[in-house]
Amino acid sequence: MILNSNIVGEGRPVIILHGFLGMGDNWKSLAMNMAQEGFQVHLVDQRNHGRSFHHPEFNYQLLTQDLKEYLDHQGLDRVVLLGHSMGGKTAMNFATQYPESVRHLAVADIGPKEYPPHHQAILKALNYLAQSVPTSRKQADDLLSEYISEPGIRQFLLKNLYWKQPEQLGLRINLISLTENADQIGAALSAAAIFEGPTLFLKGAKSAYILPEDQAGITRHFPQSKLIEIPRAGHWLHAENPKDFLAAFLAFIQG
Repeated sequence: MILNSNIVGEGRPVIILHGFLGMGDNWKSLAMNMAQEGFQVHLVDQRNHGRSFHHPEFNYQLLTQDLKEYLDHQGLDRVVLLGHSMGGKTAMNFATQYPESVRHLAVADIGPKEYPPHHQAILKALNYLAQSVPTSRKQADDLLSEYISEPGIRQFLLKNLYWKQPEQLGLRINLISLTENADQIGAALSAAAIFEGPTLFLKGAKSAYILPEDQAGITRHFPQSKLIEIPRAGHWLHAENPKDFLAAFLAFIQG
């Protein structure tokens, strides 16, 4: 099965991989800006997310193979690969396994190390929402607010809603599989995995996902990498400071 995507623009291919519980369309505004710079941007929905296929199995080896099949299907090679959070893990795995297919690798606010499970509260909230079968977006937001106080996080999660049938909202994500496989999200890169091509790590200045002590591990896996900190941004750095994020990314792939 081939992953769903939204393709914006014409030119050199850029593949964008979203984070956990996100979708390619989260990046549409940035994709439009990239297209104006002469790139063809592929906003890819990873398995169990967005409009891509659902499957009970979910891990980075499968996500990597999904991406390989997508690139082969599209006839793409030597791509610019950009991944955020979970998508960054997929991108790192792909680049180390298929280095000949990646011209530039950019990883947004995630490192190659293992991360402990930390999405339990969000998944609990989404399961509560799904079981409650909301009939309006306002009701869905009210239900999520019983577990999640931050409006920005709720709005991000509510982008997964769609009209399953008249007066009944559903979630596009495969919530059952993602809940059962949540421990896979933080899996570390294989100790032997190395990508020697040009690599950029983009870190949110207010995020703790990449720490100073992580630099040695990043350099070991990606010897040609550099790290840039995006000011006034946390983990969702591309949404919180899109101007500086885009400028750093374009300087990397155009320089």
